[in-house]
Amino acid sequence: MTDITTTGDITLTPAELAPYIQHTKIELGTTRDEMIAHVKETVEYGFNAAMVPASWVPLVASELAGTGIGIASALDFPTVGVMTSAGKAAEAAEIARLGATQLDMGVQIGWLKSGMYDEFREDIAGVVRASGIPVKVMLELPLLTEAEKEAAVELAQEAGAAFLKNASSGAIETANPDSIRYLVERARPGVQVKASGSIKSYPQAISLLAAGAVLMGTSAGIQIVTDTGNESTVSY
Repeated sequence: MTDITTTGDITLTPAELAPYIQHTKIELGTTRDEMIAHVKETVEYGFNAAMVPASWVPLVASELAGTGIGIASALDFPTVGVMTSAGKAAEAAEIARLGATQLDMGVQIGWLKSGMYDEFREDIAGVVRASGIPVKVMLELPLLTEAEKEAAVELAQEAGAAFLKNASSGAIETANPDSIRYLVERARPGVQVKASGSIKSYPQAISLLAAGAVLMGTSAGIQIVTDTGNESTVSY
């Protein structure tokens, strides 16, 4: 797992962003050959992890064995907040058993908005306990009021989240420095921030790292690290 400290003074070439990118492939209908190609790209470019659906975790874990690259998957996604807590915990344990080393999870936004804070916290805590691997909690910040944002951040951390995420995808939010700084400023010691949502360019990626993110999830990783329009470094 990448563990870095960002200072707000970031100077990296496009290729040097690879260790901070989780190379994502979650399209419906992805074939076995396409998933193997995705894994090969992850190794070739030196990405932090391959982010794939749970059904492909065994194959990806086998292909990445010995590389030191992470195997990440998502839970209660892309339709977020529809699983029972017991079902979510059981699947989390299974995904970890199959070889995932990291897990991103959707949360019960409806419970949060209903004031069901104990249930919201325990839903996350159950996944943390069952999986035994770092859990990244997708908080869907644009869907929340200011008070709900504050509660979600605190409850996720009380539940044992290793990472806070601004959103599950670009359908919710385009990752931006303001959302990342919001989470970084509220993260407890040892809790880190992952950026997610329509991350498509080198300058955007740099700005997210400068804001305090230590990981970024994107399907545009190759586009970002091979950005021929930005061969020189960019500083923020």
